[in-house]
Amino acid sequence: MPSMNDLVRQHTALGESDLEWLHLLVSEWQLLSDLSFADLVLWVPTRDGTRYVSVAQMRPNTGPTSYQDDMVGHLVPRGRRPLLDAALDEGRIVREGDPEWREEVPVRVESIPVRREGRVLGVIARNTNLLTVRTPSRLELTYLQSASDLAQMIAAGSFPFPGQQVDMDASPRVGDGLIRLDADGVVQYASPNALSAYHRLGLASDLVGHHLGRTTAELAPSRGPVDEALVKLASGYAPRETEVEGSGGVIQLRAIPLKPKGDRIGSLVLLRDVTELRRRERELITKDATIREIHHRVKNNLQTVAALLRLQARRMDSPQGREALDEAVRRVGSIAIVHETLSQNLDERVEFDEIADRVLAMVTEIAPGTVVCRRTGKFGILDAEVATPLSMVLTEILQNALEHAFAPGEQGRVDVMAVRSGRPPAKAKRRAGVREESRLLVTVQDDGRGLPEGFDPKRAGNLGLQIVRTLVEGELGGSFDMVAAPVSGTRVILEIPVESEK
Repeated sequence: MPSMNDLVRQHTALGESDLEWLHLLVSEWQLLSDLSFADLVLWVPTRDGTRYVSVAQMRPNTGPTSYQDDMVGHLVPRGRRPLLDAALDEGRIVREGDPEWREEVPVRVESIPVRREGRVLGVIARNTNLLTVRTPSRLELTYLQSASDLAQMIAAGSFPFPGQQVDMDASPRVGDGLIRLDADGVVQYASPNALSAYHRLGLASDLVGHHLGRTTAELAPSRGPVDEALVKLASGYAPRETEVEGSGGVIQLRAIPLKPKGDRIGSLVLLRDVTELRRRERELITKDATIREIHHRVKNNLQTVAALLRLQARRMDSPQGREALDEAVRRVGSIAIVHETLSQNLDERVEFDEIADRVLAMVTEIAPGTVVCRRTGKFGILDAEVATPLSMVLTEILQNALEHAFAPGEQGRVDVMAVRSGRPPAKAKRRAGVREESRLLVTVQDDGRGLPEGFDPKRAGNLGLQIVRTLVEGELGGSFDMVAAPVSGTRVILEIPVESEK
């Protein structure tokens, strides 16, 4: 289905500022659709003026639809729908006397001109399914009267409000709770959901007849000049949104001034009870803070362990013992780097390129000034359960290359290359929850002396290579291999299944 941008630019003469106005309207018109219990279709005249193109459509959440099919992209010749012509030419709301019949369903049709800065840009066709019409309740009458006021504001060019684009996913909707105020801010009608929300704040009586702004300020007292601002906002003097927190809960308010003939005759206040939502958000924030604090403390404890191991290594007379402790320090350090990074993030995912660079710098201290280590490519974002074992694997492989590929004082080079791709590892075991289409290919290549004669990386090797095999094949569900480099040296190849970065 083509977008509204595509349809407007392809078929109409509207400019970019007009298109932005239509986007602003469409961001708001779920409100009109729900209050009207009607489908809305936005028609815009084509560039040559001989046809209309439908560029947007909205169905109501409060009633049955009149259109089973999508109308966006349809072209209609001028003259086929007289109500569209009349609304466009005369710039007024046009209503049809008798309903249309569509597939044995009676539909009342109205046309609302969309005005901006004195020009009519298009027409909203409002189509109401009359099949379930009955005697309207007080709530439904309030909805319909409010819809009529909004329609007149659209026709006059005073709705939507410039610079007030609303995120409808986050803002209250008609069904969440609705209050109708008069010009003085006194409640004329409050829906059952709206009344329940105010009862949650601590209201013990009905809302009708009360000044909403003063009542709200009393239920959610604040300090300083904010009280006066809250009174005005809850009284509907300007299009604003806010949250009000009382002793018993939190409600979200959105005020919409009603000016069908230019002067404010009252306001609509949409509201919803967000007490549980905010409670869960606070719990998540507390949980995130706790997790980050745990990672920070683990990092500190690991650094303490590393410091104790270094202290012990200095006191040992055996060179092999000191070397083993130094290796242990680097292994602990690689894990600490991951936890330090996790302590700074809001989720359990890390940008591994930074970790890889720090591991390279840490391991290169073994042979300062003789062997150059370099990283190319991107590891990207990895889950913590992948990042921790992978940092240890990278530490062991680099440590093994620096210790065994070069003689003492010999110059050389070690390259670490990382590639993310959509193809799954050919021989890897799939980890639970990991998408098959993602993989990480890591190659570590040195230009040293190469592998010994008859070396089998699957069976032979020191403790470091045993750790690598265990982590790659067991923890990460990937594959590991060591082969001779094309010219000289050794190439280590890792293939690991990973989650998509999106």
